Amino acid sequence: MPQKLHETQEQKKRSLLVSLASETDSGRELAGLAETLELEIVSHEVINIREKQPKFGMGSGKAGELAEKAKQLEADCLVFDWDVTPSQQRNWEELSGISVLDRQELIIQIFKSRASTREAELQVQLAELQYRLPRLAHKYIDLSRQRGGRYGTRGAGETRLETDRRLVEQRIQKLGKEIDQVAKQRQVQRRQRERQKLPVCAIVGYTNAGKSSLFNTLTGAGAFVEDKLFATLDATTRRFEPEPGLTALLVDTVGFIRRLPHSLIKAFRSTLEEASHADLLLHVVDSSDASMENCYSTTVSVLSELGAGEIPVITVLNKADKLSDKTQADFHDGILVSAKTGEGLDELKRRIADKIKSCMKCRPHS
Repeated sequence: MPQKLHETQEQKKRSLLVSLASETDSGRELAGLAETLELEIVSHEVINIREKQPKFGMGSGKAGELAEKAKQLEADCLVFDWDVTPSQQRNWEELSGISVLDRQELIIQIFKSRASTREAELQVQLAELQYRLPRLAHKYIDLSRQRGGRYGTRGAGETRLETDRRLVEQRIQKLGKEIDQVAKQRQVQRRQRERQKLPVCAIVGYTNAGKSSLFNTLTGAGAFVEDKLFATLDATTRRFEPEPGLTALLVDTVGFIRRLPHSLIKAFRSTLEEASHADLLLHVVDSSDASMENCYSTTVSVLSELGAGEIPVITVLNKADKLSDKTQADFHDGILVSAKTGEGLDELKRRIADKIKSCMKCRPHS
């Protein structure tokens, strides 16, 4: 009798997603985040919360229904599209008997899977530890698996929780210092660019709007491109010529998203701030996305928080190849383009050149 072949590929976690009916487009975005983390979605519940009780963030009756649904579907985890407190996470895990992820942890884990440079790895490790620190009371962190982490000897009478908390706090401090060093290096690189007196254009926008595809098309670079959320975590800079004889620097930046976790904004501040040092912003919007107005507003809000709200901007309506109706071009005076087919790129380059010349005239003479 022939032996059965064992599956070598790790089985995807079966996930029950829960989002709020009051949050516009939250369900679609939560599903995109789950798929990016390669979770198998067994069901997606869109609920109304009438009573917000502290134990579960909703009534115990509704919580019981969701836990029972997860059991019936044989789900491995519950995924909520809002932030869950440490005590609520513990209560949900005791009620359902499975692991619980909130929106914040979901995004952090995606960033963790995407980090490919030392800087990004440091930033994600910091955000992850800051998220986990208040959850140590019920979820043990094996620091021996953390890069650079190692168990030391315990002080007299010190509990396991106290030891873990102390080690995590020490690791957070160490990571913070390393990230500060990287930020200083980034400042040095920025000053070197400024000495070249080349205008800087930063590509910004909602995650998966096609920023890296546009960056590659304009510069001929080979930045990583994938049709998933947060494909790019690192700011990449290349030279490009919007017109013959006019050279500028183009910066590809990390994508924004609604309610980006504060720990990630703090950890990635030096990377995100690349946008605030640009002379011109190319705000890329997915013109085929039904929620493009919400995505646009989110990006504008984050740019304002980063101090980049007053920088001249060109709205780039990408993915025109996916549109049957081309009337989107009146959206915030945008230029309809396709990084894939090249449609509209000549007009975009012309407008970039005009804006750059205007910016250069306004620059103070050294």
